[in-house]
Amino acid sequence: MKRILSCLIIFCSFNINADSRIRIVPKVIYGQDDRLDIFESSDSLMKTLSRSTLAQVLNNNLIQVDDHFVVKSRTLVDMGICASERFATQMAAANCSGFLVSEDTIVTAGHCINVESDCQNHSWVFDFANEENEENSFELSKDQVFHCTKILAKEKNSQTKNDYAVLKLDRPVRNRTPLKFRKSGKVADDAVFTVIGHPTGLPLKITPAADMRDNSDPIYFSTNADTYGGNSGSAVLDSRTGVVEGILVRGDQDYQKSDSDSCSVSVHRDEKGGHGEEVTRITNIKYLTKK
Repeated sequence: MKRILSCLIIFCSFNINADSRIRIVPKVIYGQDDRLDIFESSDSLMKTLSRSTLAQVLNNNLIQVDDHFVVKSRTLVDMGICASERFATQMAAANCSGFLVSEDTIVTAGHCINVESDCQNHSWVFDFANEENEENSFELSKDQVFHCTKILAKEKNSQTKNDYAVLKLDRPVRNRTPLKFRKSGKVADDAVFTVIGHPTGLPLKITPAADMRDNSDPIYFSTNADTYGGNSGSAVLDSRTGVVEGILVRGDQDYQKSDSDSCSVSVHRDEKGGHGEEVTRITNIKYLTKK
């Protein structure tokens, strides 16, 4: 079942430095919680496509040891989430999500990176994921860790709600296939979606079975995807074809305080309840569609 969760401050914003602040827009769960670790998913297509998605991680959360990096972070429990919540003991190291669209270019949400100096404070990493079982530590090779060097295109418009960023990486990505994305036309009203990203900063989750809510706005559409803060920038894919239809950018809130405890818990919503999760149409990114 998908539940709406009311925002904890720790997942709404992260202080990067005195001059830069990245906002994590909270999301929600509706009805059944459909989030899956990689090893839990039986969808071979989405598991393959997950290899081309990334987590945005503060450089301070990556410790270089010889020729590899160790991810460090608190768990959700450490951050004030009740131990009874799903994935509560997993590490939450990601700020936002992103996905590969060419060998050296990724797409994320516009609110995930404000200025080019943010590129210096973050890494973009592949395979922050529970691929075989649930891990409590993660080591990444240098081939899995990248940085952005330039914002190629960006918009974060409070009026139209257009929200995206296209980033150039510091070097080409090898042995990973860029995701295919819609370049013209409009997603179908009866489309079913899968979201791949990092809800609440957790190791990568495949989140299937999201229905279209509203397809009327020219800039974004809305779904009932089970997404949270940290999913901002996630690829929203057609579950049948694997083609990217949009970028997860906004939604309802995530967590609220428990009535009987000082920790935070999920608030329930119906499948058709709540505000819905908003997705920037990938066709709005003219930098991509004009090529």
